[in-house]
Amino acid sequence: MHDGAALEERGIPSVAICSEVFFAAGKVQAKALGYDDLEPITVDHPIQSLTSDQIRNRANGIVKKIAAALTIQFE
Repeated sequence: MHDGAALEERGIPSVAICSEVFFAAGKVQAKALGYDDLEPITVDHPIQSLTSDQIRNRANGIVKKIAAALTIQFE
């Protein structure tokens, strides 16, 4: 959350990514940093015990969510 907030402060659009067990903590941290609207994107937990291929598969599963979060939606 700190990295996302620091990038946003520099005018660089960002997303925060965390495993789902840390979602609530991420929201609290974002609010504490003054970024109530910085919505973390979640991946399944755990992460640290995964192989490179498993991590790549999880990342591929959230690419569209990341792109949507970084894209301005025109109505």
